[in-house]
Parts: sequence; C-alpha cells; structure tokens
Amino acid sequence: MLLIHFQIFKFSNFQINIMNKVALYIRDSYKEMMHKVTWPTWEELQQSTMIVLAATIIITALVALMDFVSNGVLKFIYSLFK
Repeated sequence: MLLIHFQIFKFSNFQINIMNKVALYIRDSYKEMMHKVTWPTWEELQQSTMIVLAATIIITALVALMDFVSNGVLKFIYSLFK
C-alpha cells in the first residue's frame, strides 16, 4: 500500500514539475517577444513583402519557362521514335 501511495505521489510530482516547466517556457517566451525581439516598422514590412512577391513572380515565371521548354524538347524526342 505504501509503495502504491509513493508511486502516485511521484507521478503527481512529475506532473507538477512538467507544468512548472511549461509555465516558465511561456513566461520566458512572452518576455523575449516583448523585450528582446526587434520588430520591423510598417514600411520595412511592406518593403520586405514586395521583395518576396517580386521574387516569387520571377521564380514562378522561370519554372514555367523551363516547363514549357522541357515539354517541347521531350515532345520532339518522343516524335523521333514514332
């Protein structure tokens, strides 16, 4: 009986320890986000967004071009073996 009681106590102590660690993690994360992180200004955010958008459009156009060219090359190669 004493062994079962000890195991329950040990398990509940483990749960309390885990909850304390979770609470500490959340508290530390909040402090870091509020006091240590440098957030961009609205203008910097807009500029970064435009750069990412332009890069995405350029890369998409390049991939589409490569797809179009490789499709034409493969159709030509397949037509040789008909």
